[in-house]
Amino acid sequence: MKLNISPSLIRQYAVVVIVNLAVLTTGMSLSWPSPVLVKLRNVTETPLPAPITAEEGSWVVAGGYLCAMITNIFGGMLLDLIGRKYCLLLSSLSKLCMALLLIFADKLWMFIFSRAVMAVIDSFVFIIVPVYASEIASKDHRGALGTFLQVFSSLGIVITLSVGPFLSYINFSIVMASVIAVTTMPLLFLPDTPFYLYSKGRTEEAIKVLTQLRGTELLANQEIEEYEISKKNENKVDKIALLKNRMFLKSISLGFLLVGGAQLVGFNAVSFYLQTVLESTKTSVKPEIASVIIGVIQVLASFCTTLIMSKFGRRSILMTSLSGMFLGMVGLGTFFKISGTEGYVITGFMNYLPIISLIIVIFCFCAGIGSLLWLVIAEIFEGPSRALGVSISITSSSLFIFITTKYFAQMTLAVGPAPTYWFFSAMCVLVGVLIAIFLPETKGKTFSEIQEALGGKTEKTKITDNSVKERI
Repeated sequence: MKLNISPSLIRQYAVVVIVNLAVLTTGMSLSWPSPVLVKLRNVTETPLPAPITAEEGSWVVAGGYLCAMITNIFGGMLLDLIGRKYCLLLSSLSKLCMALLLIFADKLWMFIFSRAVMAVIDSFVFIIVPVYASEIASKDHRGALGTFLQVFSSLGIVITLSVGPFLSYINFSIVMASVIAVTTMPLLFLPDTPFYLYSKGRTEEAIKVLTQLRGTELLANQEIEEYEISKKNENKVDKIALLKNRMFLKSISLGFLLVGGAQLVGFNAVSFYLQTVLESTKTSVKPEIASVIIGVIQVLASFCTTLIMSKFGRRSILMTSLSGMFLGMVGLGTFFKISGTEGYVITGFMNYLPIISLIIVIFCFCAGIGSLLWLVIAEIFEGPSRALGVSISITSSSLFIFITTKYFAQMTLAVGPAPTYWFFSAMCVLVGVLIAIFLPETKGKTFSEIQEALGGKTEKTKITDNSVKERI
């Protein structure tokens, strides 16, 4: 049976792939601490005058996310001011400058500063790309295209985990800067999103882009009609009034649940310190090899999400993902509890329990909540409020990332690794229950239909209601 793939669909996928090249380098940046912290603590490998302490390392890893809390507030405003495309270019060029600085860094403040700026940029990229992808994609392909973010993030992570442990600090820094430079070039040739073009009064450009992406001018004009409805809502509600709007606040609450839950289940705390965690297990499995295996699993998991998105709803995938993470975190806690017994010798299956548990945690996160997080957040906000809503959600995400990554090491030292991982497993249960109760299914729905599912009334619904009243 011959597949009939339209040129317009190919264009949609091509544009979203190019956009996600920025996410590839973000994945490399996010996993940077895993191999590099080990080098910075090694007296022979560190470019610093002396190895860093655990406290200094925690600021190198987490400090930027504290800054991102402030800067992300302006992210949504910048998206609407200069457009999605130019925000993406600005982010990539800024990241390239910081990557070049890291090549020559030989003082602690240089590491903290450059990593802080990169963390801010990485957070901003997670605002831009979901908004861009959701506005480029058609309703039927929004789910599959939305999962590309996690796929490319995972590819970036596996590059770092595969290359970072085996190269010197300088050589790895050069590789990272080179990848950022190469992936920035195609961004120059992207169009801006049709919704942004329409919002700026550039209707003809919006129709032209939509016609290329949807295949016919008829479909393009139908989507423009939806934009007109959104613009009417935008005229009625300004940015300040949005913060008092019941539906917007409900969407924000769901955004907080998703981003906060994704951090409190402990994935980033584990992945940022992955090689350090693996070394702490003291098993016979080499940390460098284990981190590569886990990185590859992460990529495979991200591809799995794209395949299962067409068969299962968003909520069921999210809850299954959290159930798997619960089992993995329980496994890690159990290992550290048993292996911490005085005189215990790690043999047999116990050698492999940590890596098996980590694989389960990382696979389930990347195949579920990690892939769907940004897609669902972009879906639960209506057009006029999307940029602001996503930026506020990402801002809260930065706070949770800072808390979990800054105090993960301290929490492990204070209460022990076993209670730490069991705490994460409890969070998996809590977040899963809240998602089951409060998050509506968004699969296969237009943005207007999603707003209706949240309990709001769109312009179309109001017109229908008025018609019914008139007939009565």
